[in-house]
Amino acid sequence: MSPSPLSDPSGLAALSDELGHLLRAEAASLGDVVDVAAKWVPGTAGASITSYRGAHFTTDAATDERVRRADALQYDLGSGPCVDAVLDDAIYHPDDLLTDGRWPEFGSRVAHEEGYRSLLSYRLHTGIDEVVSGLNLYADEPGAYDDTSVARGLLVATRAAAVIAGRKMSHLQKALESSRDIGAAVGVLMSAHKVTREQAFDLLSIASQRRNRRLRDVAAEVVESGWLQQRSEGAQA
Repeated sequence: MSPSPLSDPSGLAALSDELGHLLRAEAASLGDVVDVAAKWVPGTAGASITSYRGAHFTTDAATDERVRRADALQYDLGSGPCVDAVLDDAIYHPDDLLTDGRWPEFGSRVAHEEGYRSLLSYRLHTGIDEVVSGLNLYADEPGAYDDTSVARGLLVATRAAAVIAGRKMSHLQKALESSRDIGAAVGVLMSAHKVTREQAFDLLSIASQRRNRRLRDVAAEVVESGWLQQRSEGAQA
């Protein structure tokens, strides 16, 4: 039973209940997370999750195309609350994008082109070194977000990070269970390179992509040879 509005005036306990239920679902997705954010953070017109991989920003989930366009504008400019929250490991909360002097070009364009005036951006702490992510909440009105909104958004950000980390670990676990060679190769790489299990799996995955070979075939080669070949035969430097 969810807490009543009188016993939970900030809505945090009820939001936590819904997020907890979401995380217990095997099919939980980042799309579900942004939908919950838009529902539970008052004033939110749209929400998204940004990832930063290999010096490139992408939107992994969004409530609608309008949000995706606003995210893309930040990526193109290389400036905005979303970009800076991810890079600076901070929370950014501009009350009015049209007048905030920190992101003048983005603020003016997103206000006039997409109609957004307020934004909440959070860095997501997933524990995955190679991928940095952020949660973005867009509002149509200036001053849309108060302290309660910021607290609710932070709770959503915390659970979003758990979903991302869980998906990563689930993918790793399924791969290890599907092939004894993959598990053995991960062990070889952990010992040889003094890396974690997740990092060793990433090394295998990168080699598989670069060489256009199945992961299990690359793993079998590592088990046999004791080392990991990154480049395909005949590749040019």
